[in-house]
Amino acid sequence: MTYEAFLDSIPEYAKDLKLNLTSLLKQAELTEQQTWGTVIASVMGARQTKMTTILLAEAAKFASPETQNAAKTAAAIMGMNNVYYRFTHMFPDDTYSSIPARLRMNGIRTHGGDPLDFELYCTVVSAINNCTMCVTSHERVLREKGCSKESIAAAVRLGAVLHALALVFDTEWA
Repeated sequence: MTYEAFLDSIPEYAKDLKLNLTSLLKQAELTEQQTWGTVIASVMGARQTKMTTILLAEAAKFASPETQNAAKTAAAIMGMNNVYYRFTHMFPDDTYSSIPARLRMNGIRTHGGDPLDFELYCTVVSAINNCTMCVTSHERVLREKGCSKESIAAAVRLGAVLHALALVFDTEWA
């Protein structure tokens, strides 16, 4: 299915999501690489297979290979970290948070993309996965690197719409 056919297949009850997606892909607060990297990381984080295939193909038209790799790496590592770190903070004491994670995360340094953009993708996937600790940590790094709150909010808005569309298509394509 083409990207245009995908947009056309968004049901009437989700019309706001379609309108939001098309406008959020043009947000002035994000560069083209940040926008499409956010799309890649978000659809992977949202886990809707068919939608992921469609949007990865569309993103490849705009995102450099380095951006694509960084966004995929962010989604993969956050898929692991968000589960682990959410777990460690479910307890009122430091029962598990004091135990070393011992999880490999070499991709954080070797993704090949822009480091600030990588942190942005990690923040969005962590928001989708509801990991407060990871969102807080990555947002702090973004702010230290000079990223504006408006840019962070723009990326999370895009991730939120893509997550909502994944929910819609889990039902529509069931």
